[in-house]
Amino acid sequence: MSSASSSSATRTRAQPDHGALRIAGIEPGSAFEPAVREFLSYCRVECGFAKATLEAYARDLIDLWRWMQQQQHTAWDDLNLDTIGVHLRYLEAKGLEVSSIVRHVATIRVFGRFMEARDFTAKNPAELLSRPMAWKRLPTVMGAEQVKELIEAPRPGDPLYLRDVALLELLYAAGLRASEAAELTIQQVHFSLGVTRVMGKGSKERIVPVGKPALDALNRYLEELRPELLRDDKPTDNVFLSRTGGELTRVVIWQVVKRHAKRIGLTGVYPHMLRHSFATHLLSGGADLRVVQELLGHSDIQTTQIYTHVDRTRLKQVVNQFHPRP
Repeated sequence: MSSASSSSATRTRAQPDHGALRIAGIEPGSAFEPAVREFLSYCRVECGFAKATLEAYARDLIDLWRWMQQQQHTAWDDLNLDTIGVHLRYLEAKGLEVSSIVRHVATIRVFGRFMEARDFTAKNPAELLSRPMAWKRLPTVMGAEQVKELIEAPRPGDPLYLRDVALLELLYAAGLRASEAAELTIQQVHFSLGVTRVMGKGSKERIVPVGKPALDALNRYLEELRPELLRDDKPTDNVFLSRTGGELTRVVIWQVVKRHAKRIGLTGVYPHMLRHSFATHLLSGGADLRVVQELLGHSDIQTTQIYTHVDRTRLKQVVNQFHPRP
């Protein structure tokens, strides 16, 4: 966080970012508010973090803030390694998954460095907090037939049938995150080239080829339904719209996927599972790991390698095919 440190001597305090405060849920004027406001503004303006990342940081900080209030702590100076440890044990007792606690640790580490750099605390309270090990839980994937059933789950009589089919097709065809699908604009889809430009985490752009079934579904939705949904008082270039003409949110995309999964008798299905399935099915078909890394937008290939451990069926097929005594 060297950029924060180098600018602390000359930069004046930012004006209140009430949008960031509303995300964090911390009342303006509280003892905790200035540090959180400036931290979220720093992440948004100087680091260029995506909205989803900002919201994750904000959720973690409001959890920490509420817990500190419950413990009668009145300022960030009350935070130290011991209190952080108690907070993390509290999160564990609440039943948070390990992956969520790992994210809280990462948030507190970044926030602690920021507070010290900007003189909100005399010392980084998380300086000795160990960096969490990467949480490597095998992703849950769907079989190719299950994906096909999910995509075919919307019924022609549904009011948003064309939109939902296009959304499900694209989530699987391009391995999009829910946030990426929500923010996708018409200008990012290139039908003649058969690709879409995706703005991923950290505003990193990637080009992803899209198959004909997804392009056909998307084209039909854009021509036949989207013009009916679009309202003059809500102009937008976003591809996917709500029934009221607004931009589709990540939450609504989750609801769409879960609703159609339930219709075909599947539970525990969520948008990211289609992304997991996209990667696993590519690798199962023989795709190069580096190519899949590029398509997913992973900066570290170790993140992509987890999918090589998922498809045990293909491993068995390889053994049966090539081992002299299968």
